[in-house]
Amino acid sequence: MALVLLAVLTAAGLTAVSPFLTREVFDAALFPTDGGPARLDLLAWLVGGLVAIPVLTALVGIGQNYLTSIIGNSAMADLRGDLFAHLQRMELAFFTATRTGSIQSRLSNDVSGVRTVLTDVATAILSNTVTVVAAFVSMLLLSWQLTVLTCALIPLFVWIQVRVGRRRQRLARRTQESLAEMTAITEEALSVSGILLSKVFNRAAAETERYREANRRQTRLQVEQAMTGRTFMAVVQTFFAITPALIYLAAGLMVTGTVPGGGGLTAGTLIAFTTVQARLQQPLGSLMRVSLDVQTSLALFRRIFEYLDLRPAITERPGARRLDPETMAGRVEFDAVSFRYPEPRPLSGTEQGDRFGGPGVRMAGPTDPGDGWALRDVSLTVEPGQLAALVGPSGSGKTTATYLVPRFHEVTEGAVRIDGIDVRDLTASSLADAVGMVTQEPYLFHGTIRDNIAYAKPGASAEEIEAAARGANIHDRIMTFAEGYETVTGERGYRLSGGEKQRLAIARVLLKDPRILILDEATSALDSETERLVQDALERATRDRTTIAIAHRLSTIRAADVIYGMERGRVVERGTHAELLAAGGLYARLHAEQLGRATLEEGPADGPRADVSV
Repeated sequence: MALVLLAVLTAAGLTAVSPFLTREVFDAALFPTDGGPARLDLLAWLVGGLVAIPVLTALVGIGQNYLTSIIGNSAMADLRGDLFAHLQRMELAFFTATRTGSIQSRLSNDVSGVRTVLTDVATAILSNTVTVVAAFVSMLLLSWQLTVLTCALIPLFVWIQVRVGRRRQRLARRTQESLAEMTAITEEALSVSGILLSKVFNRAAAETERYREANRRQTRLQVEQAMTGRTFMAVVQTFFAITPALIYLAAGLMVTGTVPGGGGLTAGTLIAFTTVQARLQQPLGSLMRVSLDVQTSLALFRRIFEYLDLRPAITERPGARRLDPETMAGRVEFDAVSFRYPEPRPLSGTEQGDRFGGPGVRMAGPTDPGDGWALRDVSLTVEPGQLAALVGPSGSGKTTATYLVPRFHEVTEGAVRIDGIDVRDLTASSLADAVGMVTQEPYLFHGTIRDNIAYAKPGASAEEIEAAARGANIHDRIMTFAEGYETVTGERGYRLSGGEKQRLAIARVLLKDPRILILDEATSALDSETERLVQDALERATRDRTTIAIAHRLSTIRAADVIYGMERGRVVERGTHAELLAAGGLYARLHAEQLGRATLEEGPADGPRADVSV
């Protein structure tokens, strides 16, 4: 920045010298005011100076542009990096209430939209301001009367520019919101899941029309934004274009005595003055355009800082304790836990709410019994090394409860403890290392099988990755692929079957080797043969670990050490498989329903199998 300032001052100084050299060319070298002959030797020096000045100015300008490009692009990289890092720290509820495409738009479109401000505007304001001041001083030294004439309407132009800038700022915000909507539509409709959905329900034409309508709105806003202020800038440019003619007229009136003050006005002074005035047009017009750009970019900065100013709802407390993986036992305790999903953060535009909603739409959590509480007064304990199962109908709070253990959500009342320590008093990194999770729909990124498994432990050796894959019953299947562990999974793992993705997710968690393992209905969507492979892998994964399993198929958790029955956000019963069947409560009812379905699907022993397929 110091070098940029030096370059700006140097260029401005060179520009200020030029008109005085021009005056001397006429008044001292070509047509000396003392009436003597032309001085060619002096003319040669003056012309050399007039040639050298633009050459030096251009060289200084190249260096200045290089420096400002480094500064601006580095600042933009910092801004983008800070925004991404800040979003990584936001709680899970923020992402469930905000459209992914809108987040992507702020991270890419909005940050890219302020590129000009970060790379050019600061330097443009500095250099043009110095140039305008230098030119203004030069004009005053040449003729203060002509200077007053030249600058008479500038205050009016500034006032108009401020009003135009405010309008462009509003338009810029609406334009970026429209662009975020287009990005969100693209992300939703062109993802693998979105394409499958539109094909299944024959909605391709409707999705195309939805995108085209958003595209048309974006086009209208872009045109309106581009044209706002053009008339004003045209008026400014026209004024500066006709100003030399007005200066000649004023000079004529001054020289003839019609207007006082023309005594010291020479031909050289007049030519030098009009030269300076012409050079004043470009930086002054640039300042006005830059001012409009700044006010436009303020709308984008507000959208970026609207995210940066959001404080994460879940933060690490000062003095938080670390869980020692060598000494931790893995005891999990829920102590009178109640939880309700927070309201969405207030954001601009239509970036929150469901597809047909918008700001102000209340986003219900995965569990919402209707009274606002996802969990109510839940108390349970899982001893070290135990397998505890959570069972219950959909919406009973099972997944919500498990998300409180790794602190994906913050409890509203009560406490969740690991080895007697409130998870709110633990460091985020040690808590993340202690808890592993396998979900019903595992996420695989677009990369190789090796990279997907190694995500849990960067730098893991090939032997460690293979051992994890063997433990998950997936190694042999991987070796049937032509590329083996270098096979690309495709976006979200769509090139693999459900069972293969699930076993890769188990391999990933085995490689992580957490003390506490959460299984969220990991076998609910699998066929019987694949379920057997996955179940065998899960039995290995749960060995010597504290495990909390959400069970959809009750047959998979008969051997659980303890089973908790949940309904409408509450724990309604506790016991082993045999104890709960004997109690005749929720678990017995769910077991009977599943047993009945299984009997229907298998058919009577001595008759044909019942066809219950859809």
